Amino acid sequence: MSRRSAIAAAVLCTSLAAALSACVVLPVDPVTGRPYPVRQPDAYGQPAVMVVTPPAPTAGLPPQVSIIGARLYPLNPQANKGGLLTASVVDNNTGRGTFTLAYLGDNLQGESTRVDSSYAAFGRVHNEVLGYSPRNFSGRRGIANAFGSKGVNVQCEYVITGPGMGTGVCQFSDGAKYQMHFGA
Repeated sequence: MSRRSAIAAAVLCTSLAAALSACVVLPVDPVTGRPYPVRQPDAYGQPAVMVVTPPAPTAGLPPQVSIIGARLYPLNPQANKGGLLTASVVDNNTGRGTFTLAYLGDNLQGESTRVDSSYAAFGRVHNEVLGYSPRNFSGRRGIANAFGSKGVNVQCEYVITGPGMGTGVCQFSDGAKYQMHFGA
């Protein structure tokens, strides 16, 4: 390498280092797309505390997703083999969502759908699980179905009676019958 090339390389490296040392990476607010403000330490050298409040929801945005947990309690000997189950409903607040639960070593996955009071089949699973009885369902009605890789499926009916609260029933294809409770 000639002396002239070595000097040119040194000048280039020095210029590049000086240029890059002026670069600063700032975290970007995902909502606004703008960098968060840089806060200087307070008078005691401690980092300043910055409270960031999320913006209020605006009209026209898609509905927020909510996750509702459910517990399924066994009602018959076949269900006792599975014991207490937990299920998760991911509610897209569009009338549809996903429904998942683990049963006897299998992960069942499916969907949940809200139905209105004119849905003629609602109440069938309640009758099969709890026995026929006239019932008055008050609240938002829904159905949920899921299927597992081992060939077991489940059909559920539920009524949401408050924010993230409600009850229902589930019947599994192997004969297990469960009562379902939503909420914390």
